[in-house]
Amino acid sequence: MTDAATPRRRGRPSRTETEAAPATRDRILHAAREEFSERGYEKTSVRGIAKAAGVDSALVHHYFGTKEQVFEAAIEVAFAPALAAPNAVEDGPLDTVGERLTRFLLGIWENPTTRTPLLAIVRSAVNNDTAAAVFRRLVAAQLLRRIAGRLDLPDAELRAELAAAQLVGVAMLRYVIKVEPLASADVERIVERVAPVVQGHLTAP
Repeated sequence: MTDAATPRRRGRPSRTETEAAPATRDRILHAAREEFSERGYEKTSVRGIAKAAGVDSALVHHYFGTKEQVFEAAIEVAFAPALAAPNAVEDGPLDTVGERLTRFLLGIWENPTTRTPLLAIVRSAVNNDTAAAVFRRLVAAQLLRRIAGRLDLPDAELRAELAAAQLVGVAMLRYVIKVEPLASADVERIVERVAPVVQGHLTAP
């Protein structure tokens, strides 16, 4: 954080600030994830992110641009664990891909460290059209198309989207809305019931 006695300078970053760019960008991204998580997309401002990061808002604009672009950069980092999901499709036989993908994605949600930023992303996307568009671009470009590309089956993109819809629906009800008994059910029982449905979406004739 910036020392309280030292005011934040406005305008373009100095040479010293430029040389410290990686650390500054990381601090801004961390602050952005915290702000979006606590306040949601609509109530978060670039000024608030800058204040939390201990920098001037001009520096946030310099590194990232608009609030939408800050949000996209922040959620891409937070969404990174889920981007390994296509590996679950590729690493093993096609007749068990539903279980591997279901287990992998629910495992991310079960882990409190990875669940917290995902909750922030989903809540922002549900409540704001701009945030939803950013999330949709990220999911479509970096997750669903990669999964579809590894299926090598007819209607691969539709198959990937239906499988994702199944898993997102489960995640929404279990982790966001917390509908019982799903919210308290053992994760292995959920995998047992959901995986065959996901398998059907991905590989059924």
